[in-house]
Formats: sequence, structure tokens, C-alpha cells
Amino acid sequence: MIARLHGTLLERQPPYLLVDVAGVGYEVEAPLSVFDRLPPLGQPLTLLTQLIVREDAHTLYGFVEAADRELFRSLLKVSGVGPRLALAILSGVSSRDFALMVEAGDAQALTRLPGIGKKTAERLLLEMRGRLSDLQTGPGAAGAAMDAAGEARAALTALGYSSTEALKMIRSVEAPDQSAEALIRLALKHKMQG
Repeated sequence: MIARLHGTLLERQPPYLLVDVAGVGYEVEAPLSVFDRLPPLGQPLTLLTQLIVREDAHTLYGFVEAADRELFRSLLKVSGVGPRLALAILSGVSSRDFALMVEAGDAQALTRLPGIGKKTAERLLLEMRGRLSDLQTGPGAAGAAMDAAGEARAALTALGYSSTEALKMIRSVEAPDQSAEALIRLALKHKMQG
């Protein structure tokens, strides 16, 4: 298993990267979110990877953050979700936002992601809910930070904001170690000013 690559970035042609590691060029597929965080060509790069072996190919998938790789692995365990769809999901949303959508049971927001229809969204909600509790989604474990953000998002939804709008409001003001109440106050204040 190849779990990590550290080398020089030679090419970037989404969704593919070419990384030179000690003279060997590794082609890596990555979500579009990775391309925003890449160094310039010719510079050192470290990627966490997942190797998928099939009859016709050995494919490396690369990630900058451990949370993204863990979500990718979890998505592959859902029936009907393969590497392409998992990569598309990670290209459309961060692992933290995906976890918030699943925690809130927001099937409508999931259907806005590329390649996800209503049935797939419902299956993701059903099968992913228990799996995301161990997922690292930021500086701390999913536990406290996810609870505060999830509670704040649920409260904003109860106040009449759409799930997507509530998610954006929380993401715009979120900082580590904030209570749900503080997040709600900041989100509403930020919304009124903006």
C-alpha cells in the first residue's frame, strides 16, 4: 500500500498530478480542492494517498488533509459509491461541510453535489451517519467542534434559513472552541452586516 508521497510536483492537469519521488513519476488523481493548495511546479509536495487496485488498473488518489482521505475511504464503503463519485463529492465540498450535511440529515444539500441524486443522497445519509463520528474534520476531533457547528446550523435552519444558507453562515464565522450560541450570534451579526 502506498500511503504517502513526498516528492517534486512535475505536472498538474486536473484531475491528475505527476509527482517525482526519487526519480519515479507517480500519477495521482486528486479532488479539485487539492489543486487550490498545490505549490508551484518544481516545488516539493507531500500527499496522503489511497491506492485502489482493480483488474485493469492501479490508481493512486491523493489528498492534502487526512480528513479528506478518511472521508474518501468511508465513501467507498457506501454501496453504489465508487472512487469517481467519491472524488467528485470531495471536489464539491470539504470533508467538514459534508459531515455537517450528513449530521443535519440534509439530503437536499447533498443532491446539489455532482453525481448525487435523491436515492444516493438518502443512502449516504443512512450509511454515513455513524461513520463520521470518528472522522477528523479540523484541528480537533469531530466531537465538540462538529457538535457546536451542527447545533448552530440546526438552530439557524429552525429560524427559517435554508440548510445551505445556514451552512454558509456558520462557515463564515466559525473558529475553534466556540459554543453553538456564540456561533449563532456571530452568524446572525455577520448576516445583518453583509
